[in-house]
Amino acid sequence: MIYTLTTNPAIDMNIKSQELQPSVVNRTESMQFIPNGKGINVSLVLKHYGIASKAVGFFGGFTGKYIVEELSNSGLAVVPIWLDETTRINIFVNDGNNEFKFVNKGSFVAKEPQEEMLAVIRDLKDCTYLVISGSLPPGIDESYYDTILEICKEHSIEVILDISSQRLKTLLSYNPLLIKPNDEEIKDIFGIEITDKSDVQQALFYLKELGARNVLLTLGEKGLYFFNGTTIYNCTAPKIQLFSSACAGDSALGGFLSEWLFGHSLENALKKASATGANVAEVEGIGSLDKVNEYMKQLKVREVV
Repeated sequence: MIYTLTTNPAIDMNIKSQELQPSVVNRTESMQFIPNGKGINVSLVLKHYGIASKAVGFFGGFTGKYIVEELSNSGLAVVPIWLDETTRINIFVNDGNNEFKFVNKGSFVAKEPQEEMLAVIRDLKDCTYLVISGSLPPGIDESYYDTILEICKEHSIEVILDISSQRLKTLLSYNPLLIKPNDEEIKDIFGIEITDKSDVQQALFYLKELGARNVLLTLGEKGLYFFNGTTIYNCTAPKIQLFSSACAGDSALGGFLSEWLFGHSLENALKKASATGANVAEVEGIGSLDKVNEYMKQLKVREVV
């Protein structure tokens, strides 16, 4: 069974408006509330592609209850750890020309629910893969990642990491099955600015040297790269009109895992990842993923090295 872990989920409030103006009443055209969180998004995309998973996370207050109820009603199994504080709401405004992102820090997580979460992970008897995605909320030290990876090591759980933490650099010593950084994270965490193919190669070989067994590197409209320790592959990206990049990377990971974890064609896995991420980036939330098959036909995968 695949489990996803979201320690800092949110409700995303997506707003469409006319061009924003300061010091006046800006009227909105539409508003949508979407249960969100990086691991949750992976689970939702896996569900769309017929792959079962369970979403573990911290939830609190009326917003946390809303997320759990909406996910459960959609048929996704949720393992909630309940908090006293209310789960955050993030706001994304698109005025037709620009996207504005207002992301809150999240609920404080005390020691007791932290320990409860660790106990839940220790007791995941059917867990084969654990996808750890997103940021840590207030109250949790970065060493929490190490504790989780130690538990996974003891229980032979394969770990997939999609985090923006500076801790990622040292966590690679646990030899995770897969990591999914983007170009901004490569620059912020590893100090490599990606401007061309040579930078990509440098970054991928360095990540392998640090301990990552496989790397899926997403570059938005520039496509994505995959490195299995032997060969680097590149997949192009469809041309789209960007609406919101909020869920695109998580969704690309979900699309990739729906093929790759089950030994299917690597070419199809990369095309599905790129097409899924692009389709999500042009709509509110994850959307219906109705253009993925169309986009996959446009994409090309090639060996780089």
